[in-house]
Order: sequence, then structure tokens, then C-alpha cells
Amino acid sequence: MSDALLVIVDAANVVGSVPDGWWRDRRGAAERLRDRLAADGVPGCPGPVEIVLVVEGAARGVGSVPGVRVESAPGSGDDRMVELVAAAGERPCLVVTADRELRRRVTELGARVVGPRALRAEGGAG
Repeated sequence: MSDALLVIVDAANVVGSVPDGWWRDRRGAAERLRDRLAADGVPGCPGPVEIVLVVEGAARGVGSVPGVRVESAPGSGDDRMVELVAAAGERPCLVVTADRELRRRVTELGARVVGPRALRAEGGAG
């Protein structure tokens, strides 16, 4: 999948963008997001796409499923996402987050950024 679009999703930021009680079960909320991404993909990105969901804190340990690789950040989720973008080299990257500082950091590395609403477009995951 080295030429596929790499979509890196900031789980904490996307989950936190909808006040649906996610704070009571952060891990469960990350699992639901993962499952929606696996089922629906990323609206506007017909493929080939590699989806990486970056989790941190209480959501660490959420497992990968076919179609979505889950990365448990050992420290800062933002730092792990920046590392993933940097490691992608010339490969096209799309980062899903509303975090301003993270947007700045990954944009400087050449990634395109969209906000969490992009995952909810057209009934998509989010």
C-alpha cells in the first residue's frame, strides 16, 4: 500500500468533537470510531486508502481490525501522528484533526488536513 493515500485519524480529537458521552468510555468510543472507519472508509477518499487510527491515554490498547490499523501512542498522540507523517516521505497523507498545533506540524511536513466533520460527511464515520 505504499502508493495508497495514508489517512491518519486523531482518535481523541475526532471522538471529542461530538458530545455523545464518549468521556464515560474513551476506549469504547475509540473502538466505535475504528469500526465505523472500517465499515464506511473515509468520505471523499475512494481508495486505495490506508487508515491509521492513533489512540492515546485511556484508549490505548484498542486493537486493529481489517481496514484500520490502530497505533497506541506511547506518549503524545500528536507526536506519534507527526512521526507517521514524517515516515511517509513522499507518500500522500491526510490527517484528520481539529487540533491547531498538530495541523501546523503535519502541514509543514506536506500532509493535507481536514477536520473531524469530514468523517461525518455523507453519513460517513464520525
